Amino acid sequence: MEITEQVQMPEKIERSDKVDNLDKQILNIVLRNARIPSKDVAVECGVSRAAIHQRIQRLIENKVIIGSGYYMDPRKLGFNTCTYIGINLASGPLYREVVEELKAIPEVVECHYTTGPYSLLIKLYARNNQHLMELLNNRIQQIKGVSRTETLISLDNSFDRQLTLATTKQTTKRGRKPKNRPVE
Repeated sequence: MEITEQVQMPEKIERSDKVDNLDKQILNIVLRNARIPSKDVAVECGVSRAAIHQRIQRLIENKVIIGSGYYMDPRKLGFNTCTYIGINLASGPLYREVVEELKAIPEVVECHYTTGPYSLLIKLYARNNQHLMELLNNRIQQIKGVSRTETLISLDNSFDRQLTLATTKQTTKRGRKPKNRPVE
């Protein structure tokens, strides 16, 4: 069987601007607490509040920071089963249609197009195992193009974090902090 249609992958993400040491410090601070006041970030970084505000705005404009907000605990809302499901597709070109169908299932919170044994890897939250079985049998496995699924139930989330960026502590010969220069 010859496949003539190609799966269109997202464009390569390029860094639109250099991220320097101060940017990394700011990112590490605001990723720990998105609600931290700019003045507190400024004190921790040793620069003015205006500099922090400008840096954060630039990071947002360059899509380095892509959101902020609150996170909820699904278990507190009755969704006690966290599950990862590997999905095999009947053919690669069905990728986009299957993803659109998965988006319509509110319990599906992540979807990744992958290499390895699965075409897609999704994460979903179900109220319990019965609810999970209903989602699998009546929703996910009914999607045109899904040929097989493999389910992995998470027993515990040992940790969940954002990427932490390494920063360097630099001083000049006179003991002053140098101007922040872009990291290549």
